[in-house]
Amino acid sequence: MAAPLLESELFGHVRGAFTDAHAGREGLFRRADRGTLFLDEIGELPLFLQPKLLRALQERVVQPLGGDVEVPFNVRVVAATNRDLESAIEEGRFRQDLHFRINVVHIERPPLRAMGSDVLTIAQRFVHRFAAQIEKNVVGLSPQAAERLLAFPWPGNVRELRNSIERAITLARYEHITVDDPPEKVRGYRASHLVVTGEDPSEVAPLDQVERRYILCVLDMANGNKTMAARLLGVDRKTLHRKLEQYGALRGPADS
Repeated sequence: MAAPLLESELFGHVRGAFTDAHAGREGLFRRADRGTLFLDEIGELPLFLQPKLLRALQERVVQPLGGDVEVPFNVRVVAATNRDLESAIEEGRFRQDLHFRINVVHIERPPLRAMGSDVLTIAQRFVHRFAAQIEKNVVGLSPQAAERLLAFPWPGNVRELRNSIERAITLARYEHITVDDPPEKVRGYRASHLVVTGEDPSEVAPLDQVERRYILCVLDMANGNKTMAARLLGVDRKTLHRKLEQYGALRGPADS
């Protein structure tokens, strides 16, 4: 995005502030007044804009591009980045004073590869979302597809998982995403029966344990409802009951 357009996006502009500025515009800070403004990928903010953002956050006013009047705002700001801002500060790519200003309450999220079987929970939510959007009868993941998702390191984190599931839903021919539906780099990763089980790449598990984790994960998502879990898994209740008995994981009423 060109520099004037990026500044205008945040702080607004007055008519004639730059080429094609035929009318004035409110920026995100003014539009979010009395609400919350989410600044994603703040680590990518150009250096020239960082002091302007710092001043806006400190003074609680913005000056639209090309204007000479400051406009107050009342906004809660939430910022996110996948960059190491402390390294960016050392390299001169991010202002330390801006870092201090935005780093009031710090919440660090682990990378997707460190979240274990939570990958399947997130993937299942994306399955429901995208299947509903395109009105396609896809309800879940096959155990083999789940194995691939658990094994893949997801360098692009949740965005990459989202993209992979959206692609898989588009290509899926059955009620469950098969091992052939995700992108090649996902389905071809670690082409063995051993998969990563957690943060430590040396911790591996055979396929039957992957199936166990997946089935228990789906059962948990169904709040223990075995009928619903069986439907999501594409098996009958007797098969699910036999699997749970095998895992020593039977719990709750028999007809729940």
